[in-house]
Amino acid sequence: MAYFNIIAALSLAYLIGSIPTSVWVGKLFYGIDIRTVGSGNAGATNVIRVLGLKAGIPVLLFDIFKGWAAVQLIHLFPVALPSETGLVLFQISLGILVVLGHVFPVFAGFRGGKGVATLLGVGSALFPAATGIALGIFILVFLLFRYVSLASILAALLFPFIQIFLLNHREVLPLTILAIAVAVFIPITHRKNILRLVQGKESRLLLRKGK
Repeated sequence: MAYFNIIAALSLAYLIGSIPTSVWVGKLFYGIDIRTVGSGNAGATNVIRVLGLKAGIPVLLFDIFKGWAAVQLIHLFPVALPSETGLVLFQISLGILVVLGHVFPVFAGFRGGKGVATLLGVGSALFPAATGIALGIFILVFLLFRYVSLASILAALLFPFIQIFLLNHREVLPLTILAIAVAVFIPITHRKNILRLVQGKESRLLLRKGK
């Protein structure tokens, strides 16, 4: 039964992540595959850029919710683990799979977004304080420069420093490793954005209500 719960929870986490919110909203309500317009990315930023806030905000909120909900699957599929570390590893595994589902969604030809919003949801469940501070950094950088990519990268790079040094939360090694992994994962998924930022070709995000 324990193995069934683990496999079921991990599988469901990936499937939750695979819900291609931006793709479905674009196709159902606007007749557009969001991956063929704008930046070509299946994420909330591109939805806001192309279709406006009316479409983008629900996409953003649901993508965040996906990450948070996946971590909560541990309550729906309880497993008796021998230690607190084992429990944390299970939660981290759920978080990793929901983000992988978002980036490589089975329901959208494995062409998804960059995982920032979904990772924010995972972070809100696993690192609420550090995630809140990182979100504040994201908002500040975005308001100053209007680059979502730059704000995402800087918030991710600072995240492990917030968790480990500012908040002094280093007692659970798997969470420390995950915090460092976030600082590696987000810049990797933003490689093209980094190149455009260096070249001065990255597009700023100008908020508008609708298409």
